[in-house]
Amino acid sequence: MPKIFELFSYPVADHSKAANKARKTAHCSFMGRECDGGGNRHLSNLNIVRNMELRRFFTVPANREEVASGVCSIKLQPDERPWIVCPRRLMALSRTAPNGETTYQATTEARLLRLFGYPSGTRIGIWSEVKLGYDEKVSGEKKKFDYAFDYILSPLGRVSQGEAEKATGEPWAQISRALVAHGFTIAVRRGESFVEDFPVGIPSIIEIMTCSTSGSDKNKRSTIPNAVEDALLKNDHTAPGINFRQVWARMVSQLIVKSEVALHWGGKAVWIVQDVLVDYICSSTALDIRRFLAERTNEVNMLSLAYGDRANETKGVIELSFSGLYAGPIAPTAAAGTRPSFSDMVRTPLKPALPRLTKLLINKRPVNKITVP
Repeated sequence: MPKIFELFSYPVADHSKAANKARKTAHCSFMGRECDGGGNRHLSNLNIVRNMELRRFFTVPANREEVASGVCSIKLQPDERPWIVCPRRLMALSRTAPNGETTYQATTEARLLRLFGYPSGTRIGIWSEVKLGYDEKVSGEKKKFDYAFDYILSPLGRVSQGEAEKATGEPWAQISRALVAHGFTIAVRRGESFVEDFPVGIPSIIEIMTCSTSGSDKNKRSTIPNAVEDALLKNDHTAPGINFRQVWARMVSQLIVKSEVALHWGGKAVWIVQDVLVDYICSSTALDIRRFLAERTNEVNMLSLAYGDRANETKGVIELSFSGLYAGPIAPTAAAGTRPSFSDMVRTPLKPALPRLTKLLINKRPVNKITVP
């Protein structure tokens, strides 16, 4: 039976003072502030207006109506590795760490930045949830690009008014309004305007891929809100399962596109995934990702993290360990012949024999019978 493994950063079995404080304040140790539910799981928020016992549990402002559910990971079976369901659990590049709070992802962050090849000392700006959408005619046919990026990284530097216009393709009057509105500093020296901390150089893309949940049932109290409520108030709960196929489908639909875009910009895209997802992709597609274990980046890059031997710990915030960098070409080249590439991810790992289909058909009544005219 699925169970929540980590709740508000700590194993659900941890009832220490620190763990209880994190839960009561809905605190995420990976972001260094209140949990936001992973950024896009608002339907799983806990309603603390309708449940006074839950309202009394949390020490949040009195005018609050909802609190994020705070589920970091789920175990399908006690002896299995947890599945991470919150992207902040894998990597939260937008985190803050006030008052000397421990930063649990610093080691992984340092390894990640080294993969992009930025020189030591480079100041990097981080933008989250960047949505880029536009239409353009290509060879007379309308084409559309519409994708959101988890994180865009770019070196920062001082640029002149003219350099800012060249970088954006927009007039200074329009650029300056946007810069001021979003907190950029504009200085004037000898009659010329300069912008501080402007995105310069080669950008990079970081995508975080975690799992969706499945099998939620209000009657069985296995929805995320029900499971969290029971875990907090009753010390027992039933969690939803993991939707393996959905997470793979989301990933494969974007992996090649975003990798191509990063290469077009002169940079790289890195996907941060969990080792159990790597195993699932290897078993369910024609791609054996483990064959791409590498020391350096390539056209497609996946950084895998794991609980390792800490998958059964019940105390404290667990630091994920580096599991491997998997890097390879998007598609096979003429020189490489039929060698594997990441395009194999869209190919089937097995081709079922026709008798397998026939046996299924004779065990299911046709929904209709028609005659071709």
